[in-house]
Amino acid sequence: MNKSVFILLAGCLMLMAMNANAQEAYYEKPYTWTLQDCIHWAKQQSITVQRKKVNVRTSQVDLKNAKANRLPTVDFSTSQYVSNRPFQESYSGVVGSEVISFSNKNSYSGNYGLNASMNLYNGGQTKNNIRLAEINTQIAELQVQVSELNIEELLTQLYVQILYSQDAVKHDDELIALAQAQLEQARARKQAGLLNKADVSQFEAQLAKDKYQKVADETALEGYRLQLKQLMELDGDDNLVLADPVLENNVLAELPGKQEVYDHAVGTRPELKAQQLAMDRTYINEEIAKAGSRPVINASAGITTTNSTGNGNMFTQLKKQWSNGIGVSLIIPIWDHGKTKNAVARARLERENTYLDMVETQKNLWKTIENYWLQARNNQQRYIAAQENVDYCRESYDLTSEQFRLGMKNIVELTQDKTNLSTAIQQMLRAKYEALLNMALLKYYNGENIAL
Repeated sequence: MNKSVFILLAGCLMLMAMNANAQEAYYEKPYTWTLQDCIHWAKQQSITVQRKKVNVRTSQVDLKNAKANRLPTVDFSTSQYVSNRPFQESYSGVVGSEVISFSNKNSYSGNYGLNASMNLYNGGQTKNNIRLAEINTQIAELQVQVSELNIEELLTQLYVQILYSQDAVKHDDELIALAQAQLEQARARKQAGLLNKADVSQFEAQLAKDKYQKVADETALEGYRLQLKQLMELDGDDNLVLADPVLENNVLAELPGKQEVYDHAVGTRPELKAQQLAMDRTYINEEIAKAGSRPVINASAGITTTNSTGNGNMFTQLKKQWSNGIGVSLIIPIWDHGKTKNAVARARLERENTYLDMVETQKNLWKTIENYWLQARNNQQRYIAAQENVDYCRESYDLTSEQFRLGMKNIVELTQDKTNLSTAIQQMLRAKYEALLNMALLKYYNGENIAL
């Protein structure tokens, strides 16, 4: 083998190995997945996106077919015929100095033709079909973007939900640790005669309640993880460890205006671009329908020849029978039972429906942006109030704990203050993550990369 070829092959194999190792490293378990990692992976693996991309390639093939209709068609045809006459009588003929008997029971004939045809005018159908195929291709490409944006939005919601659930489980662990410590203290005080068995049982019940809550939160967390894996087309056994982003400084970030976001989204969102193209498509469909009432002009040309047995040399026959022809045909529609008129009416009705779809999409877009904006603002305010509530509840719980230790408060009051503190922390966590989610999606519709 040539040395340079060997070096080239070795280099290719090395690159393939490096690429395989890189993919394995990216997929190695455990791996800390950022939001952008999840989005990138989901876009690459999504079956929905892959199907949309197949639709793009299909539209591109349709476009090639539409353009090909401008070219002439050429075909070659031939027919071969053999006949047999079993009862044909023999006859004699003189060949040189001999008398020979002949019997033409079998005969053969052949026809050959080379034909070409081309449309010269068909009311603009060819031109409009090309424009229609181009628009369909652009719409298919935009549908890929729509699917990718939907994945980003849904994946971000699941990602944030998992972050919230993880914090909820951490909070459960803190409550369990606190309940365990209180139970041990209660048992020690029971032995010292400061508490009775009923009081200890209430501490045991509180610990069991906290453990049950942790199981419920862990179940919810695993459910969200499963949904995220399914969206990313990951196997159920694949490990999925999410990165912990720094979020505190983003919760109270300034919000962009609703109108600003909407104006940007109207001009950039692919679903609205696709519907505008769909409106353009209805005008083209109307022109195609109108072409049914316009004349059609076709040009044709052909070459034909034949040969048969008993007429001399085959090639001589083909030469003598050679025939060239060229012609033009004109077709003028007169009456088609109103089909053209109905097709035009149908195209106009299609335009009305498409326009209503576009208006509805714009209204839904405004509703979505307005909802994200209101939710983001409300959850920011809830987060501020929840932080204050957590501080008050923690202070109250610490005071009640001290008073309980001194015998000034009973276990019911202590448990109630603990429940209030736990509820306040959960409300703060929910407000925090919902504010982050709605702000991220709001900025996403405003043209920024999706981020927490």
